[in-house]
Order: sequence, then C-alpha cells, then structure tokens
Amino acid sequence: MTILTWIIAASFLGGALSVLAAAVFAYAAKPSWVGMLVSYAIGALLGAVFLEILPHAVEASGNIHTTAATVLAGIMGFFVLEKLVLWRHCHHETCETHGLEQTHSHSQDGHDHGRSGMMILVGDTFHNFVDGILIAAAFLADVQLGIITALAIITHEIPQEVGDFLILLHSGYSKTRALAYNLLSSAATLVGGLLAYYGLQSMQSLIPVFLGLAAASMIYVAVADLIPGLHKRVGLVATVEQVLLIGAGIATIAVMEMLVGEYA
Repeated sequence: MTILTWIIAASFLGGALSVLAAAVFAYAAKPSWVGMLVSYAIGALLGAVFLEILPHAVEASGNIHTTAATVLAGIMGFFVLEKLVLWRHCHHETCETHGLEQTHSHSQDGHDHGRSGMMILVGDTFHNFVDGILIAAAFLADVQLGIITALAIITHEIPQEVGDFLILLHSGYSKTRALAYNLLSSAATLVGGLLAYYGLQSMQSLIPVFLGLAAASMIYVAVADLIPGLHKRVGLVATVEQVLLIGAGIATIAVMEMLVGEYA
C-alpha cells in the first residue's frame, strides 16, 4: 500500500469507526436514559477539552495566549451563531419577542430546537479535520506510527462521540439523523488527511486554530446549553447523580488518554 492509500484508509476508518461504535452504545440507550446521560456527555466534552484538545493546541501553537484568544473568539462566535439560530426559529414560531408560548413549549418537550446539536457538529467537524491532519503527518513520518496514531484516535474519540450523539438526541434529532450527521462530520477526518498529504506545512500552522475552535464549541455547548438544564433538578439525589455522571465522563476521557499514551 502507498502512503496515500494508508492515509485514506486510516482517515476514513478513524472517523467512521468511532462514530459507529458510539452509535451502537447510544442506540441501545432507552429514551428515558437520555436526560441522565446528558450529564455523562457534559463530562466527556469537558474532559476532551481540558485533558486533550487544549493541551495539544497549546503545544502546537507554542503560545498559550494565542490559544486562549482563539478559544475566547470561538466562544463569542458560537454565541452569535446561537443567536442567529434563535432569530431564524423566532420567524417560524412564537418566541419571547412575540409572547411566552415558545418558552412553555421548550419546557414541555425538553429540546432546544437543535441549537446545541448544530454547534456540537460544527466543533466536532473542526476536531475531526485536525485528526485527519495528525494521521497524515504520522504516516508521512512512518507507517507504523501512522497505524498507532489512527488506532489511538479511534480509541479516544469513542467516548466523545457517545457524548456528541447523546447531545444530538437531547436536541431533538432522531437516532437516524444523529447518526447521519455524525458520519457526515466524521468525513472531515478524510478531508484533513488528504489536504495534509498535499500541503502538510501550511496545514500544520492552522492546527492550533482548529483545535481552539473545537474546544470553544465544546465548552460553549457544555456550559451554556447543557449545564443550565441540569439545574432544573435540584434534589440531593439528582445532584449527586449528575456530579457522578459528569465525573464518569471526565474519567473515561482520562483513562483513554492514559491507555493511548501507554501504547502509543
């Protein structure tokens, strides 16, 4: 196999296999579990950001201030993006500008009309794109290193993809649509791998930016869209359950990172 064939195969499998493995888990989850598993998704998102993505972004940029500025700009950008989605939704249904009906509807169905789902897809696409660049860079250095890198990416992506899948379900997407959109987002891994193969030097300079934007989307969705929903359940048992599940999400990412580091 040529280096390009290895990159294409590994990039495709690296994106698709992690999504499919996550979908198997999410498909098995009962609808009544979704609200509870959102807490796990929050932990997986925050764990991926602070234990994996941001450290790699700082390492790639060599300047923590630049990375911090990118994340800050990304959070502001996603705030504006969410406003645009709200304005668009407002033209089709009543909202606080026209009345209180939408607020009541939102409290009844528990969904956010796809806002957090759309933003998590945008951020995941950036992250998958960077994964493709990393796979290509590893294969260009050494085929064995490329295989190990691809396996590591599949392994550490699974818990994050589970979280993403659950967030899409929480946003009102059907399981079929959630799987289709996640698979489409995973195609960015292949795009990143191909572009990196033909222009690695220019692509490497953009890695910190893409990682910073991916981190911003995940932080924004977790903190602005998902955590406020947890505060609707204020009982002690519910709070303990939420804390434990968030901790489990973070721990899953941490364990995956340790295993990847041990065998990479």
